[in-house]
Amino acid sequence: MQTEPQAAPTDPQAAEAAPPHDTATVAPTALMDIATARITELEAELAEMKERWMRAEAETANVRTRAKRDVDDARQFATQKFARDVAEAAENLRRGLDAIPPVAVDEAALVGRLRDGFTGVERSFLDLLDRNGVKREDPTGAVFDPNLHQAMAEQETSDHPPGTVIQAWTQAWTLNGRLLRPAMVVVAKAPAAEIAAPGIDTTA
Repeated sequence: MQTEPQAAPTDPQAAEAAPPHDTATVAPTALMDIATARITELEAELAEMKERWMRAEAETANVRTRAKRDVDDARQFATQKFARDVAEAAENLRRGLDAIPPVAVDEAALVGRLRDGFTGVERSFLDLLDRNGVKREDPTGAVFDPNLHQAMAEQETSDHPPGTVIQAWTQAWTLNGRLLRPAMVVVAKAPAAEIAAPGIDTTA
């Protein structure tokens, strides 16, 4: 007597885990949207990283520039106090020269040699200072500059425009363009008689 084959028992969990025969596939447009979104995200990250890098480079350049400027300033102006003292010594030398009597026909030979010697010393001294960036500037005849000159007095005169330096008690000294000692000067101003009230005829 033939027996019919029995069906194999089925596992409920395996049946649930098995995927259906007609698996739904992702549409190509959806894949493109996902890829586009990812590309956009990566581009944003790249732009942010590039911006951070550029900022870091700019900050590094600024630090390098500041450091170079500090080094240059230290190199050029490290001797500023010494240069100021040397300028004062040069002023004293000039005062000594001015104290020597002017050239006269009957002057003693010693006075002439003394004058010539001090003049040569001053010339060599000023050349030495000039080679090291220390310069003397005579403001006589120039327009008063508060950055270089210190007004000690005003003098009425009609020979010079108002605001003109007509006399320098001391010279202006600079170190590589930076002021060491301002010039002490006398500045011209218009005479009081020439300052007439506007609109008044003084010839009547």
